Amino acid sequence: MKASKGRNVVVVGTQWGDEGKGKLVDWLTESAQGVVRFQGGHNAGHTLVIGGVKTALHLIPSGIMRAGVKCYIGNGVVLSVGKLLEEIAGLERVGVEVRSRLRVSEACPLILPFHVALDMAREAAREHGGSEKIGTTGRGIGPAYEDKIARRALRVQDLRHPERFAAKLREVLALHNHVLTTFLGSRNIDFGPGLQPYLQDGAVQFDAVYEEAMQHAELLAPMVADVSRELNEAHAAGANLLFEGAQGTLLDVDHGTYPYVTSSNCVAGNAAAGAGVGPGLLHYVLGITKAYCTRVGGGPFPTELDWQTPGTPGYHMSTVGAEKGVTTGRSRRCGWFDAALLKRSAQVNGLSGLCITKLDVLDGLPELMLCTGYELDGRQIDMLPLGADEIARCIPRYERMPGWSESTVGVTDYAQLPTAARRYLERIVEVTGVPIAMISTSPDRDHTILMQHPFAAP
Repeated sequence: MKASKGRNVVVVGTQWGDEGKGKLVDWLTESAQGVVRFQGGHNAGHTLVIGGVKTALHLIPSGIMRAGVKCYIGNGVVLSVGKLLEEIAGLERVGVEVRSRLRVSEACPLILPFHVALDMAREAAREHGGSEKIGTTGRGIGPAYEDKIARRALRVQDLRHPERFAAKLREVLALHNHVLTTFLGSRNIDFGPGLQPYLQDGAVQFDAVYEEAMQHAELLAPMVADVSRELNEAHAAGANLLFEGAQGTLLDVDHGTYPYVTSSNCVAGNAAAGAGVGPGLLHYVLGITKAYCTRVGGGPFPTELDWQTPGTPGYHMSTVGAEKGVTTGRSRRCGWFDAALLKRSAQVNGLSGLCITKLDVLDGLPELMLCTGYELDGRQIDMLPLGADEIARCIPRYERMPGWSESTVGVTDYAQLPTAARRYLERIVEVTGVPIAMISTSPDRDHTILMQHPFAAP
């Protein structure tokens, strides 16, 4: 099936992140001329396996692994320039040309060392005070978004003006150092070796931050651009664009399991605001969902299983699926597929189609349980509620389905899937009302079943 020109596709996670978006973005990039990140920061982790070689990306769009494809970091991303430069250097070491193909929005808010310190100190304070930790990655994402919303953020464009940057930095440092030292007790926190060069008596030092930022500014300058203008010009010229979401819908700051969420909007609609294109340019929304569910960090998880005891279905998912966070290395909690959760994701994203990933992980389980709704305080409901407290009280309503013993690893033809696997997938479509466009049967780029090409004209 040949993809048409001039269509734009948004890829979003429909669960709590880690759904396998990176592989699918890389696969779809064969039909795209540009790939765009529009939210989040280097708390994202997208793993690609190409020819058996694994590559982990955190900031740079997954399309970078396709020669000739332009990659864009939109204004909705909070940017650690140091981490971006590290990622570029890592790709260049394995022969991937990056700098001429990467464009960074001048409107991106910067993540600076005091944001990381605030993030870590707050989690430490919650733990010390007996509160449940949010489960952040400790990389400064939330505090950087807070500065953006408070209109005090230092942005990429400020790096071009050293005096302006210095004045804004002094002002924001005064505020954040006061919070760190007097409210969060930063003098008594072990921030680890990464932050030590910036700290003195628990406070982040101006000179260390400023000098590093000016060094970064020179290296970043050739990649800085008006990304909104370039995307609109590319579309007008007939290019296909792929908008790559990070994290997942249930981590969205508005529509997720608040407060156990990330600090950005992960839903498809934010591709417009986070990249500077009109919503009319978003033609197809592909929702990525695992064939089961996982979650990293705290927060409610209705279908969670015991994933630590050998011999249990949850342990099977955890071990066979290699469920470790790409960014943090933390173990992911595992559970049965939740179709009621997916109905919420379909609603807030306006999903056009689904890509089911990690179907092969379920190989060998004799029986599967598929959650189609919940009992909540004596009521039957068929969609995930909005409040975290309500979600924590949800009792899943399951349908039992037969598993399969045959291997699905590497299958690229739907008809070659085991009968039980096809029935499982068909039941997901029946319950959620969203058609399946693609199925992933291993992490490898080529192990993909195509049902409907998202870039094909309707």
